[in-house]
Amino acid sequence: MPQATREIKRRIKSVSNTRKITKAMEMVAAAKMRRAVAKVLATRSYADLAWQTVIHLAKKVDTRHHPFFRERPEIKNVALVLISTNRGLCGSFNINLVRQVTESIKIHHPQLKTTNIISYGVRGRDEARRRHLNLIADFHKEDITDDSTIIRPIAQLVAKDYIEGRCDKVFVAFTDFISALEQRPHVKQLLPIVPKIDERLGHIIHEKDLAADINVENFSEFIFEPDTKTVLDAFLPRLVEVQIYQAVLESEASEHSARMMAMRNASDAADEMIGDLTLAFNKARQAGITAELADITGGRAALE
Repeated sequence: MPQATREIKRRIKSVSNTRKITKAMEMVAAAKMRRAVAKVLATRSYADLAWQTVIHLAKKVDTRHHPFFRERPEIKNVALVLISTNRGLCGSFNINLVRQVTESIKIHHPQLKTTNIISYGVRGRDEARRRHLNLIADFHKEDITDDSTIIRPIAQLVAKDYIEGRCDKVFVAFTDFISALEQRPHVKQLLPIVPKIDERLGHIIHEKDLAADINVENFSEFIFEPDTKTVLDAFLPRLVEVQIYQAVLESEASEHSARMMAMRNASDAADEMIGDLTLAFNKARQAGITAELADITGGRAALE
């Protein structure tokens, strides 16, 4: 067999082996995506309704009862929780998220030299370092987030820093799951909790917003037992924890969807490459056969 055809055949075998790997990874990502999507859909309504309820509550209750409602007159420090992935092979998932974070910092807080980044995920941490962002904390991220207790230390850290005045605003950056084909990097303000939040930083409204039809003006008053401060002190830190947990679930569903699509595109590209190499192999083999026939015919003619 000529050298050219042997080389093409070797490349076809290599690409075929790669395609087997990407196909297997696509199937694994699809299975993980189905579980992640089921989890995010099961908790999304609760997280959205709890957040919208507190937003409506802030319009009717004296917000001086809790520091989470108080807007600082001067913004000196901002904390941002960056939720990314531990592994790659998911396209531009993490790069788009960090780009959204840097753009948000430039748009909303250009006067700040630094924004304190709290990373949750290896890839986001590495990308933040590469872009020279101010990384102050890094939390170990599990591949699968089973319950909200895993992210409780993050929620406690940002809540404590906000109450003690070490930061004046708290944001969470994550990738919002829209569908298997669409995921949007998003930055959401957690603290302070204000009735009106900048639309570019507010939560993406999903297809069904359970709190959208609530008209808080219909409520004359809210009754708290035993008292307003006790209820808010117990509820609001838990609300922040739920919002970060929901952001983690959204990010995980988006991650597996992005990885599934990336592996599917890689498998399709491998199929296309195998087809091109097979065509080149057949042409090279046919050219070799034609050359051999020409040599045989020429030799026979020379003998005659």
